[in-house]
Order: sequence, then structure tokens, then C-alpha cells
Amino acid sequence: MQKELIKIIKKAGKILEKGFYSKKEVNFKAKKDLVTKYDLAVEEFLKKEFSKKFKEFNIIAEESNNSDVEFNNSIIIDPIDGTTNFVNGLPHTAISVGVYRDKKPYIGVVYNPILDELYFAKVKKGSFLNGKRIKVSSEDSLQKSLLATGFPYSSGENTKDLKDVVKKIENILPNCQDLRRLGSASIDLCLVARGVFEGYYEMNLKPWDVSAGIIILREAGGKITNIGGTSFDMFKDKYIVATNGKIHKELLDILDI
Repeated sequence: MQKELIKIIKKAGKILEKGFYSKKEVNFKAKKDLVTKYDLAVEEFLKKEFSKKFKEFNIIAEESNNSDVEFNNSIIIDPIDGTTNFVNGLPHTAISVGVYRDKKPYIGVVYNPILDELYFAKVKKGSFLNGKRIKVSSEDSLQKSLLATGFPYSSGENTKDLKDVVKKIENILPNCQDLRRLGSASIDLCLVARGVFEGYYEMNLKPWDVSAGIIILREAGGKITNIGGTSFDMFKDKYIVATNGKIHKELLDILDI
């Protein structure tokens, strides 16, 4: 499955890459939530090819109606994670594909064709960037840690979410090296996996945002929980907290306000 999966995703990357360098028509699913014809084209290509090659898996995808799709043997697709970056010409954008067997993580792929970066992980086999093994940072001091976060689309309308985002930033910034916001959850998780960031947190994400990245990070030695420090459920939890494991408790203590 691994080779065929990557082959299909790389072909889909050609669609993303073409769109990245083209003039784009943008539609809005919500006040800040964008979608382009390239999101739809990448998703339809992946669904078509995955359905042919991996018949035992159902498909959950961002731009599709998933109401009747059961999460079991599933391939979870984000056709363009970081659509706002994609639209504005920022290269932090990727195809994210998480494969689950019996609801358990199996394979994660995050592919950024603009930077030619393909992250891959298979459970119990490790994580890789363009074929080279990656591991999380060994930094154990939160004060020396570079962190990442994201701002939810709901912050444009939901003042409670906006206040929560701002309050957490106020608490975290004095206690870390610095904070970054790149605009792609899948890439943020991969950057923790390769040791660029020590930690990452965000609210209101969907399964397709994180399904691949959490597999890649765990296989690189990282830790992922909800904000309460218990097992993260990508279908239910409001917050994801992901780190190299060494700063996890300290970060949770600051976030849990």
C-alpha cells in the first residue's frame, strides 16, 4: 500500500502545484474559511484513485459529505491544508492523508509539492522526510523552546474563542523562546516531528487537519494529548497539544487556564 499511496499523492501534488502558480478563484465556506477549485480537484483525484486501489477503505475528506461515512478502515484526506497560504502564495501548504485500520493509526503522509517535502510514517516503522529518518528535538526547557500555534476560523465571529486564543498567547510568550503561526496544522505537526518546533497547540481542528500529522509525530518520538493531558480524540477534542514529549507537562500547565 505504501508505494501506491505515495505515487497517487505525488500525482495529486501536480494539481496543487499548478494551482499554486495560477490565478485562483476563491469561494468562502465561512467568514474566514476558503475553498478553491484546486481543493476540489485534488480531493476528487485522490478519492477516485484511492477508491480503485484500496477498496477495503472508506474515505473521509474535507470537501465531501461525510455524514454517512463510518470511521473504521478509513483514509482521511485534506486536499489542501493551508488553503489561505495556497491562495496568497505562501509555500506552507500540503496534501495530508492519514490511513487508519480498525480505527487505529496505520500510515501518515504529508506532501508539500511547493517545497518538495514528503513526510511519511508507518506505525512502528518510524518517520521520514524525503526518505531520511526524522526525530523530535531533545530540548527539555520550555523557555528555550520554539512553539507553533494556529488561529481558528471561529475567532472571526466567536469572541469566546478569540479571548481564549489571546489569553493563551499572553501566558505562553513569556515562557518560551518564541511562537510561530504558519497556517497549516499538518505541516506544524511535521515540523515538531523533525525537531524544528518543540511544541504545537491549536483549537477547533478537524480530523483531516491532523490525521496524518499525529502519526508522523508519534513515530518520530513525539507526544500528543488533549489540553487535559489525556488521549487525543481527533473527532471530539477541542484542543490538540503536540510536543517532543520533554516539554509536554510544562506546556500543558501553562495552556490549562
